Amino acid sequence: MTAASAVTIFARCALGAGFLSAVADRFGIWGPPGATNVAWGDFSHFEAYTAKLNPYLPGGVIPAVAWGVTVAEVVAGVALLAGIRVREAAILAAVLLLGFSVGMAIGTGPKTALDASVPAAAAAALMLACWPDRRGAFRPSATGPPPSRSEPL
Repeated sequence: MTAASAVTIFARCALGAGFLSAVADRFGIWGPPGATNVAWGDFSHFEAYTAKLNPYLPGGVIPAVAWGVTVAEVVAGVALLAGIRVREAAILAAVLLLGFSVGMAIGTGPKTALDASVPAAAAAALMLACWPDRRGAFRPSATGPPPSRSEPL
C-alpha cells in the first residue's frame, strides 16, 4: 500500500465514521441527553440545535432540515466507509460540512466551527473528492496497478 492510498483510506474512514457517530448521538446510542461526551442524546435535542444553527428558517421546517441532514449524513458516512461512489460521497460530505460550518458561525459564532475543525474536515472532503484514486487500497483490483483514469476532477 502506498502512502497516498493510506491517506485516502484514512480520510474516507475519518469522515465516514464522524458522520455516523454524529447520527448515532442523535438517536441516543452514545448515551442520553446530558451524559458525558454526548452532544444531543435524542432527536429532539438535535432538532433544537438545528434551529439554533438556522435561526433564519421558520420553525416549521426545522424537523425536515434535521431529518434531511441526518439521511444525507448516513448516506455519506456509509458510502465513504464502504468505498462506494467516493467522489460523490466526498462532495456530499463537503457540502454538509460547509453548511454546518456556516450554521455554526451564524448560530454560535465562528470560533465554535473553527475549534471543532469543521472547515478543516470540509477541506479534507474536498481534497478526497479531487484525489485521483479515492478508494485507496479498497479498489476492485487491489492486486494490480490502479486503472488509468481520464475522468475530470
